[in-house]
Amino acid sequence: MAAAAVSALSSLGVPEADVGSEEEEEEEQAEPGPAAAKAAEQRREERLRRFRELHMKRYEACKLNSQEVVEEDKRLKLPPNWEAKKARLEWELQVQEKKKECAARGEDYERVKLLEVSAEDAERWERKKKKKNPDLGFSDYAAAQLRQYQRLTRQIKPDLEQYEKLKEQHGEALYPTSNSLLHGTHVPSKEGVDRMVADLEKQIEKREKYSRRRPYNDDADIDYINERNAKFNQKAERFYGKYTAEIKQNLERGTAV
Repeated sequence: MAAAAVSALSSLGVPEADVGSEEEEEEEQAEPGPAAAKAAEQRREERLRRFRELHMKRYEACKLNSQEVVEEDKRLKLPPNWEAKKARLEWELQVQEKKKECAARGEDYERVKLLEVSAEDAERWERKKKKKNPDLGFSDYAAAQLRQYQRLTRQIKPDLEQYEKLKEQHGEALYPTSNSLLHGTHVPSKEGVDRMVADLEKQIEKREKYSRRRPYNDDADIDYINERNAKFNQKAERFYGKYTAEIKQNLERGTAV
């Protein structure tokens, strides 16, 4: 049948060589050789390798996403100022380590710390300190008492060991409620009493050295003979001035009855 087809094409004027080459190409396309099969196998392996890589990337993304969800849930359960507290605790640990290093070298930590502070930082801290608790002078006794209370509470250093002992001793009763009966049962330690006495003595000593500067008015009337008499007149004026103002004016004008 192939011979008949070749003779038919020859009768039409097609060369026999061209007819043979076309048959060879058809045979090669119909039956692929080992090179084509190897190339197809390589392409298949490449597709499988890329699929495995995509699968691993997807697995890693899901794993990282789950870890981030867990970490975010932990952060949401923490107090709102946890980051600031953590930074504060880390800073305190660094300060304690530096103090130990300075003590081992026989150096004063305060001097070493000041050597590391620049003049600009020192000025900025001083301005911040003045803004934080400015001394506006005496306004009333309530403000003065509040200012002293804040100053004294900043000086208190909590004893965590004693706190833990009391917590183990009293348990939940350490935190009083409306039904607690711990009032009057606490007995302070000797160290606590000594610390309170030392603090009170320090306050008394500081109060004795303090003297408020009062402005001197050059234009005021001189109605005293010495400093003690001047203070007595000021006290009398403070308490009885509004009642004796008219009598004093009459005496000064010479119209007193």
